[in-house]
Amino acid sequence: MGGDPVPGLPWPGPGAPPDSPALVDQEFDDGSLYALRSAVGAHAAAAGAGADQVYDVVAAVHELAANAVRHGPGHGRLRLWADAGFLYCQVTDGDTAGPPAGDAAPWPAEHGHGLWLIGQVADRVAISHGSGGTTATIRFAITPPGT
Repeated sequence: MGGDPVPGLPWPGPGAPPDSPALVDQEFDDGSLYALRSAVGAHAAAAGAGADQVYDVVAAVHELAANAVRHGPGHGRLRLWADAGFLYCQVTDGDTAGPPAGDAAPWPAEHGHGLWLIGQVADRVAISHGSGGTTATIRFAITPPGT
């Protein structure tokens, strides 16, 4: 998780668009997180992830999306794609105005355990903050059922 990319393993970085077609490209807000979780679970399973890993992917994406809703502008976009045995999930809040009033920084890790959890289940995590908002990209090596 985190750190420099492992040589030979695909890693697009936090803001790079996917080279592969998106399995999910969906906008969300606080009223649609349930639909986002459902779509992520279905597509992670279809990409070959086992049940335990599907749970991890759904939990990680939910945490990223909930952070975008709570600490960003209240909405965001998820892109999920598979490439070369990996499943990528990228959440962007698109917040160009900065954090909501009262927050010291976007998506603060010290206020909860969501980013810690993501670091435990994903094999790569990158978060960038810029003029276009906050983008988080996570990668999972797809673990087929029974392995």
